[in-house]
Amino acid sequence: MRERRFRPARFGKRGLDPAEVREFLERVAVDLAAVHDALARSQQETARLGETLRRWQSRQAGTGNRWEGR
Repeated sequence: MRERRFRPARFGKRGLDPAEVREFLERVAVDLAAVHDALARSQQETARLGETLRRWQSRQAGTGNRWEGR
């Protein structure tokens, strides 16, 4: 979808076919919204995993159970 060609407007008009351009822009908007939602979910999951890791590290540091290369 990186390269899109539009039909010219109907006879007597200049430019591109407005209906075709609107349809394309709507598809782009839907795709962009989906990517935005996926990114937000990924950022939330990253934050959740980071917090889980920090809690685990704190518990490990507090108990003195450190791996010493055994």
